[in-house]
Amino acid sequence: MYVKNIMLPKHHSVTVQQDMILKDALEQLEKHQIDGVPVLKGDQYIGVVTRYNIYESCFLSSKDKDEYITTTSVLDIVTHQEKYLQGDEVFEKTLLSLKDFPLLAVVDKNRKFLGVVTRSDILGTFGSAFGVNRPGVRIAFTSVETEGRIARLSEIAHHFHEHIISLVTFDETDKLVRRIVMKVEKSNNIDKFTKKLEEQGFRILSIQED
Repeated sequence: MYVKNIMLPKHHSVTVQQDMILKDALEQLEKHQIDGVPVLKGDQYIGVVTRYNIYESCFLSSKDKDEYITTTSVLDIVTHQEKYLQGDEVFEKTLLSLKDFPLLAVVDKNRKFLGVVTRSDILGTFGSAFGVNRPGVRIAFTSVETEGRIARLSEIAHHFHEHIISLVTFDETDKLVRRIVMKVEKSNNIDKFTKKLEEQGFRILSIQED
């Protein structure tokens, strides 16, 4: 999946123009209950302004708070001018970039603003990959890393009519063993299904209903 598949498009994004004063920007952040917004000049991306850098710049200023936020524009404190996405990035690679920052803008080759990706978007997509919003049974197990193991896993699930909600693998750098987490719909076949997995060399680590 790519960034462009999960981004919030421009017409659904909250943005501010570069000449907006900080007081009004804070009101927008509060109104929409968000931590940051892209700053634009027309439809051109300029950077990002966040609650944190508004408060930080205010604290470091020699001016009174009210004077500062009513006489300073977002352009004066904008950050991330050269840090943005262009939509064709693989979405999981954005997680580290958003670990300590609330959002990244998505722009075209001319810096025209296209949309935004937020930290909550990324975490929500990861949650979906693990099927966290659907009830079921989560089975964690390990498998020897040999050709055809995932296909064999799928065959066993099909044989027992298990509906797979999610399937995530780990340890892609380990050439011997891979950990797998599969979530399936709750059924009366779970015991038989997991027993068959063990017979086929999959070592069960845990079974949890959630």
